Amino acid sequence: MTEGDQGPAVAGAMDLLIRYGDILGAERLVETNNVCGASIYGPRHSRVLGTTDPDTLFSEFSLDLRSPVPITPAAAHSCQLIGPRDHENWELQGLSAQTNDEITRSERYLASIGVSILNTCTPYQVGNVPGRGEHCAWMESSAVPYINSLLGARTNTEGRESTAAAMLTARIPYAGLHLTENRYATHLVRTAVPISTMFEWSVFGYWMGWHLRDQIPVIEGITGPVDPIALKQFGAAMNSSGDVELYHMPGVTAEATSVDHALNGIRPEDALVFEARDFDAVVEHLNSTATGDDIDFVMIGCPHANLDQVREVARLLDGRRIKDGVTFWIFTPSALREVARRSGWVDVIERAGGRVMADTCPAIGQFVPPGAKRFATDSAKQVHYLPQIMGTEGRFGTTEACVEAALTGRWVA
Repeated sequence: MTEGDQGPAVAGAMDLLIRYGDILGAERLVETNNVCGASIYGPRHSRVLGTTDPDTLFSEFSLDLRSPVPITPAAAHSCQLIGPRDHENWELQGLSAQTNDEITRSERYLASIGVSILNTCTPYQVGNVPGRGEHCAWMESSAVPYINSLLGARTNTEGRESTAAAMLTARIPYAGLHLTENRYATHLVRTAVPISTMFEWSVFGYWMGWHLRDQIPVIEGITGPVDPIALKQFGAAMNSSGDVELYHMPGVTAEATSVDHALNGIRPEDALVFEARDFDAVVEHLNSTATGDDIDFVMIGCPHANLDQVREVARLLDGRRIKDGVTFWIFTPSALREVARRSGWVDVIERAGGRVMADTCPAIGQFVPPGAKRFATDSAKQVHYLPQIMGTEGRFGTTEACVEAALTGRWVA
């Protein structure tokens, strides 16, 4: 492949992976048949190169090639992660017809080379569920700890270029969390605060990322059942304030039967305790951009909401009406939006004045409703990023508090 026997695109991809592997200190590559990357391009990319040719855009932006080459079909099972637009509601996002057309062209190009257009940050919610021990090449900071920890799959947090190269070669450097010896816990974390709701898991996750950065924790002190939805939010929060790609929770996650097992019998580098004052400090920090309580935008679904979350929002809104002047959006994968539509939940939300969006989110797509000044969300990740990206103020709380803010236009902590 490196010598060009399978064409210049594969040769370029292998060159990229070898350079990348050298940086990581990898001795070899490992085969993968599960790649999740992001290679949708629109006008902001085509303007740079002066062309909309998809081979040229993929060569330059995805493979780091200075000369365009014809791109060959994907050699591994590959899917597109969250993208820049909702294919049904692009006008609501404020996109032009030209931008929409270029994104559509880019999606069709990816599909033509064998990439599944899932367009979600949660591929595991719509069919891509890797098995324990499976070597993957995934982007998306919230998805990586989910499949590493809950499912026991193996991936590092990859980038656009490494995933694109993996798509064409079915290879990724055998380094980092692909190796068993790198998957043991380094730190012990105990919570002295009861953790059960999605909101509590989000706060706990943000605190952990804050203190652990890129270490691997084993967590004790969780006493009740753990909902996978909450752990989806937990990983997203943890990787907004930090870069925790794997965690262990005996009895919950895939690879730890006990604290000692997770640590591989080694004394932890540090032991941290999550206390009530830490909980309050995180909540205060995540609400620190807000200078008031008037709300004109409510955003739910980061990471993308699953069907239970959409159904719960529909239940909370059923028979009620969102306040005039407040925009309410909930984001979910397109595949789940269709199920929610057939289940009647989309109609309930839209009758209340909300909108069920898909394929994107405000932070990735870089959009908010026109004139939006202060938003409310149940996502620690979105309240961490959106004020910086879009210059808005943010309020963070429970899903119920966000729905109430949509109905009243006011935030009540």
